[in-house]
Amino acid sequence: MNILIVLTSHDRLGDTGKPTGFWLEELAAPYYVFKDAGAAITLASPKGGQPPLDPKSDAPDAQTEATRRFLADAEAQAALAATVPLADVSTAEFDAVFYPGGHGPLWDLAEDATSIRLIEATLAADTPVGLVCHAPGALRHVKAADGTPLVAGRTVTGFTNSEEAAVGLTEVVPFLVEAMLRDHGADYRHGADWQSYVVADGRLVTGQNPASSAEAAERLLAMIAPR
Repeated sequence: MNILIVLTSHDRLGDTGKPTGFWLEELAAPYYVFKDAGAAITLASPKGGQPPLDPKSDAPDAQTEATRRFLADAEAQAALAATVPLADVSTAEFDAVFYPGGHGPLWDLAEDATSIRLIEATLAADTPVGLVCHAPGALRHVKAADGTPLVAGRTVTGFTNSEEAAVGLTEVVPFLVEAMLRDHGADYRHGADWQSYVVADGRLVTGQNPASSAEAAERLLAMIAPR
C-alpha cells in the first residue's frame, strides 16, 4: 500500500501576526495507523520541504501517544523535513490520499489548483481521499465530473462553527468549514464538539476535529487494505 499525506505550507494566521500550519495530532495519529498497517507513506506539501507546524499543537497539553512517538521518530522527522512538492506528485502511484488539518489549509490548500486537481483525479480514479478537521476546507473549489461542487449532496463533516468559535478564530479564518460545506450543498453532519466523528460517502472520508484523526485514517485504510 502506498499512501500520500498532503500537508499545508501556509504559516500565518490571517492578519494576526500569529503562526499557524498543520496540527500535529492530525498528522501523527494517521501516520501510525498507516505505517503500522505496513503502508509506504509519502509526505507532500504545496511548497515542498519542511511544512509549518502550528505551535499550539506542539504544546504539552496537546500531546498524545501518537505525537510523542512521531516527535521521537527520526525517520518520520526526516520525511517531514523533506516533503515532496505537490506539483511533483503522480496520483496514480497511490492507493489513498489523506489530508491532515490545522488552520493552514484554509489559506493554501483550499485555493491550490494542484491540490484541487489531485483530489478530483484521485476520486475519479475510485481511489479514496480522507480529510480531517479543517482539511475538508480543501474541498472548497473541488468539482464533480459534471462541474458541480464535489460535496453537493454528499454526506461530509469537518470542523464545526461552534468549535471555531470556541478557539476564538471565527473572524480570523477566511471561511468557516461547516458553513462552506453547507453553502456548497453538502449533507453536513457532526457529532459533539471535540469528540471523534467520521463519515464516509463513497470514497470520500471526512473527520470532524483532531479527535477524529485516527478513526478517519482507519476508515480510509479499510477501503484499501483488502486490495
